[in-house]
Amino acid sequence: MTFYQELQLSSGGSKELIQKTSDKREKRRHILIYNIKVYLVLIFCFLSVTVYSVIFGADNSVAGVVVLLALLVLRQVDFGIKTSHGIGVVCMIFCILAVGPRVSNMVSPGYAFLINAVCILGIMVLGCHNIVMSNQSTFVLGYLLLQGYDVTGHTYILRCIGLAAGMVICAAVFYINHKDRIYKRTFTDLFREFDIYTSRTQWYIRLSLGVSSAMFLASAVHMPRVMWVGIACMSVMLPFAKDSEYRVRRRAPFNILGCAIFLVLYLILPESMYPYIGLIGGIGVGYSAGYAWQTVFNTFGALAIAANMFGLEAALFLRIAANVFGSLYCFVIDRLLQSAGSQLSEWLRTRRISEAS
Repeated sequence: MTFYQELQLSSGGSKELIQKTSDKREKRRHILIYNIKVYLVLIFCFLSVTVYSVIFGADNSVAGVVVLLALLVLRQVDFGIKTSHGIGVVCMIFCILAVGPRVSNMVSPGYAFLINAVCILGIMVLGCHNIVMSNQSTFVLGYLLLQGYDVTGHTYILRCIGLAAGMVICAAVFYINHKDRIYKRTFTDLFREFDIYTSRTQWYIRLSLGVSSAMFLASAVHMPRVMWVGIACMSVMLPFAKDSEYRVRRRAPFNILGCAIFLVLYLILPESMYPYIGLIGGIGVGYSAGYAWQTVFNTFGALAIAANMFGLEAALFLRIAANVFGSLYCFVIDRLLQSAGSQLSEWLRTRRISEAS
């Protein structure tokens, strides 16, 4: 395996390669490449977000994060349709990201629920046909981040320009990396295959309704950082029941652990080091192959920002409450919607058979 090929491996893939290598010299080489990869990704992320902050304003650094996340996914994953049509999908997803979060923040929680449900469902249909690729975790996360860090006026115009620039970059990289892949399926097949009888479509609907309804309830009680609830829901509402149960059991406990570690760092580090706690979390995520520890380290960056806004105690309470509520609520609502979907599908199937006869 070449140096470049090893750089493309996930953290889990790199760790597996290191464990399987018996030759000490080769093992040291794999460990070195793994460390280089972690810090290269960190530097690339830092520079990308910094560039967006400088060009489009500090309040739009989140747009840089969203573009970066999309770029990291689209360079490796396609949509299972013709590449030229896939470029149109990229553009449509970015249009949803630019408009949906802003509009949902302009209306009451009830209307926001409808807008969020439609936009998230649109993202799912467009970008997650191959559920194994887990594209939804990137694009829905981007939607929620943009909603949570909302802007208005001239800053919003700059955000749209920033997202448009990111869209062009992502579309170009997508085309270059996937232009040689041959598919017969087209853009219209994404909608033609939207079938209420399939488990994939039912999952689209469950996730859209689950995330949107959880955020509606959080908004109705005026809970700050509603996006944390949505992210927790999205994280645990997976298409496969065992995977979902695995994450539900770890989401809240490891968020609490992350909050505890963050608290220790906050208390022992000098105040001048507080801005770097999020950076520490980023390094930790880079070295984490499993969901549990990624959850722990993802807590750092979120809390570093929230502690400045709400104070340390309030930020910790909100983080824990959002993740406990979001993960448990969506576990329950997912099961209820699965049961309701199965009953509805059976009723529709029976009715169709009776009408045909």
